[in-house]
Amino acid sequence: MNISSRQQDILMLARAQGRVSVEDLSSRYEVSPQTIRKDLNDLCIRRLMSRVHGGAVVASGVENLAYEARRVMAQGAKRAIAEAAANIVPNRASLFINIGTTTEEVARALGNHEDLLVITNNLNVATELYRHPTIELIMAGGPVRHADGAVIGSSAVDFVRQFRVDYAVIGASAIEEDGTLLDFDYREVQVARAIIDNARQVILVADRSKLERSAPVRIGEMNEIDTFVTDAVSSPLLREVCARDQVELIEVGGAEEEVF
Repeated sequence: MNISSRQQDILMLARAQGRVSVEDLSSRYEVSPQTIRKDLNDLCIRRLMSRVHGGAVVASGVENLAYEARRVMAQGAKRAIAEAAANIVPNRASLFINIGTTTEEVARALGNHEDLLVITNNLNVATELYRHPTIELIMAGGPVRHADGAVIGSSAVDFVRQFRVDYAVIGASAIEEDGTLLDFDYREVQVARAIIDNARQVILVADRSKLERSAPVRIGEMNEIDTFVTDAVSSPLLREVCARDQVELIEVGGAEEEVF
């Protein structure tokens, strides 16, 4: 199956933005929403894109979307998730915050907290929090990933293992219906594993698009999570997994988008 020039343009746009919507594409190309849905379906059949509510994202299996593309995706949902997650963390608590655009939003939402100890391997989290006089910030050392400011590798793992904290705020690149948490970089996953193992309570923050993606490296399972904060869970099976594993599920809601 050959792809049309418009479909090639759509794919390039999705690679640049991370996500495209039926409504925006219909307006951009001055064609009907039904025509755009067909274009997106064709691209999904070729495994070049993956369906999400109201549009599509570049298909992911072995490589993550670019950081800037991920940062602008589902911004409203991420902010709502971040506020709900920050509300779980009391003043005078210690916590890990790891890599991810949603965890970075949590860091912003913690700005009004007092007497926090935050340990992170995320340069963007550090940049967000270091100015706050009532937050003590400790930064993990090690190689810095150019793409997104992540500090990864064995040095970061050894550093994290020195601590035992009250909370961990973690993200995931993909979540399967059986509760498996996945990511793309095994070095990042090693740090995430150390964070999970050294926190008394683990808060997973992820918007619903993570339930529609795949990634190759296993972080862990939902039964290692205490609280899962998301905008919505559409999978009955994943709901059952959360209930079975006694994971507190917090859904912040949000406007439903058209599903093509």
